[in-house]
Amino acid sequence: MLNIEIRRPRIEDTNELNQLFEKVIIDTFTKEGIGEKCEDIEAEINTKKKYLLSDFASNGVNRYFLIAWHSDKIVGSIEYGPASNLICKCTKNAFNGLHEVGTVFVHPEYQGMGIGRALLNSIYSELQLKGIEEFCLDSGYARAQQIWKKKFGEPDYLLNDYWGEGFDHMIWKINISDLTQEIS
Repeated sequence: MLNIEIRRPRIEDTNELNQLFEKVIIDTFTKEGIGEKCEDIEAEINTKKKYLLSDFASNGVNRYFLIAWHSDKIVGSIEYGPASNLICKCTKNAFNGLHEVGTVFVHPEYQGMGIGRALLNSIYSELQLKGIEEFCLDSGYARAQQIWKKKFGEPDYLLNDYWGEGFDHMIWKINISDLTQEIS
């Protein structure tokens, strides 16, 4: 694995983090074969930007980000906050009140190098420190879904064709104590 530093973002990281959001989201949509969905891309980017601003405005209370640094460059991000409206809607509010882990982004040139795993382990530790024992996570991207299924097993909610024919949405509920091997 690369030598990375994981830390809280600072306000001066905003532009570089926003660039990371754009780079990863555009790359993801392109690799998923939906790169022409410009409005969806823009909406996803804007949501991540709002989440980051929420972190800064609340000093990490409403949203809590961590970033991964390598060679003076932000190469990854992760955050947690309240379960999204989408998760609450799709679970008929069964996950309302849970924290959601999201924005697990690794720069395309740095994927597959253990950065995502390091970010996840760091966010698990943060959640534990705050007494949070379980969280949820969702994905509508087929490539990410394969990673999450390998890591967390079958989703608790599988919404077939949610985003159109062949584009499912998956939602997991994860108990942190089940991840002890992951964290150590």
